[in-house]
This record gives sequence, C-alpha cells and structure tokens, in this order.
Amino acid sequence: MKNNLTALGWDTDRAAHLSRIHAHHRPGRVARVDRGVCTVLTEDGPVRASCGGNVLAAAAGDATRLPGVGDWVLLGTWPDARVTVEAVLPRRTALIRRTAGKDAAGQLLAANLDTAAVVEPVHPAPDPARVERLLSLVHESGARPLVVLTKTDLTPDPAAVARQLAAVAPEVPVLPVSVETGAGLASLRAEVAPGHTLGLLGPSGAGKSSLVNALAGALVMPTQSIRRVDGKGRHTTTWRALVPLPGGGAVLDTPGVRAVGLLDGTAGLDRAFGDIADLALDCRYGDCGHEAEPGCAVRAALESGDLSTRRWRNWRRLHREIAHETHRRTTRHPHRP
Repeated sequence: MKNNLTALGWDTDRAAHLSRIHAHHRPGRVARVDRGVCTVLTEDGPVRASCGGNVLAAAAGDATRLPGVGDWVLLGTWPDARVTVEAVLPRRTALIRRTAGKDAAGQLLAANLDTAAVVEPVHPAPDPARVERLLSLVHESGARPLVVLTKTDLTPDPAAVARQLAAVAPEVPVLPVSVETGAGLASLRAEVAPGHTLGLLGPSGAGKSSLVNALAGALVMPTQSIRRVDGKGRHTTTWRALVPLPGGGAVLDTPGVRAVGLLDGTAGLDRAFGDIADLALDCRYGDCGHEAEPGCAVRAALESGDLSTRRWRNWRRLHREIAHETHRRTTRHPHRP
C-alpha cells in the first residue's frame, strides 16, 4: 500500500533538508522497529530497512540517536536490493525516558509527535502521581500535552473525574472518552489532522490500543479485555507502532509502561507543576528551599490548603530523581552533551 507522506507530516522544511544533503536517497517515516530492523513507510509502500554504517556510528555513544518510531529517515537501496537507513532527520520533538539499567541511559519512546496524550483510565481510579510524572515527560519532549480520560462509561460522573485530573494538569486539556459509547471520540479525532501525529502514553490496560482502533475505524492493534472487578488483566500490545489514519495524520501507540523514569532537565517538570513554579516566584528569597524560610509562598499555600501535600511531595520526589540522574549521567559520561 502506497503512503501519502504529506499526510504523515512530510513538509517543505524536511524536503529542503533532503535536497541539501541526501538528494539521492528517498524519505520515509519509521512505523515500527523490531530488533534493529525498521519498518519504514514510503511513497511506494512499507519497506524493511536495517541501519547503515553512518547511523550506527552516530549512535555509538547514545542509543537515542538510533532511528525510532516516528522518526523521518532517508533510505538507500543497494545493488543487492538491501535497504538501509542512511540518516535520521532532525527531530522536532522526542519523548525520551530513563532506562531501568545502571548505565544512566535514555530510551526513545517516540519522535516527532505534535500532541502527546497521557491516557489514564477511570477504572481503576486515576493515579494523579502517574499523570504528573507522564506530563513532565511530555512537556520535556516539546510536544503539546493532552490528558485523555478513558473508559468513562464505567463512572456515573465522568465530568467530575475530569475536573479532578485537571487539578493536577495545569493548563492541559482533559478529554473524557469512551470507546464503548463513542463519547469524546470526535474531539480526539480532531487532534489528528492531516500532517499531524498524536502519541498515546499510559499504563497497560488504559485503553490506548482501543483508541487507535476506534480512530482508524479498523482492528489495527490487538487488545485484551481488562477485568472490571479489579481493573487488572494482561495487555497484548508489546511494541510501539505508528498507524496512518484514513483521513490523514497518524497515531502512535506505545506499550503499557510499568515505570517511566525521568532523565534530566527540569523544564518539563516545572511546566507540569506550573502552579508550584508560580508560587515559588512569590517567595521572599530567590533561593528559598521552601522549608522554614520566612515569606515562603509555597509553605503558605500548603498551610492554607491551596496546594495539596500530596502534589508537593511528588514535585519534590521528581526533582530529587532528576538531580540524581543528572549527577549519574555527568559522572558516567562527563563529555556527553
């Protein structure tokens, strides 16, 4: 099946990059990566491509520079019909989490997302701390953040639950959706205009793959029902996949993540906790530690109840995590930017 690259996000800026540097290569977008082999969507249809030498050399010290789902790449075709990824075009956004290992490395979850939705189910009860952590990751990526509240048919008052989540997501739209009833799907489809990509990020069983299928109007991602009694069950999606939609645009589904570690950089965290960042600006001292200093606006908000203790503790926890990871990276890789 051929692909309209413009509908997937190919534009004049990316075309200019191609003409300047690699005019003899053809462009494509990575839809999936399996053990280092990429499935790339091109104008002539999907092709399988391995990484070329230049790409492998560039990623030798940083695995996040390898092609990932959502990347725009340039392909070369060899006399023996082999296809290789010869270059990864500059990413406009990158969703990167910390790996679970001890090497202080990062893992690319998705590239070139226009909007990244934190998907949180009504049942079992939404986890505010998880939403805050994932929103920090999204803000750091550069993508537009969105919260999608799923399975709203399982609660009598989805608007009330949405208001609760809005309290932990300052200035981020919260969209209640039900695949079962169709409620909210039209608003979600509006997030996937031609040339734009919507990414879905959330825990297993949140309903991400069901959303992809609903947006695509076909069964393109496998799903497995979750028990309604306790909300548990096994999710069958174990890979990241970019799915083109019939009306243009694409949606990127990620596997359910048990934990998302923040890597480094506090800009995303401060945007996710914008209310606390704004309070800190009103502290009497610029270097206020928000402990026992006089004139601390943060402590005043905690005492008045305007700022919840739970949210404050989570903000501090995530800041400590980022500081620890930044120290680890600079210690293990002192010359890495």
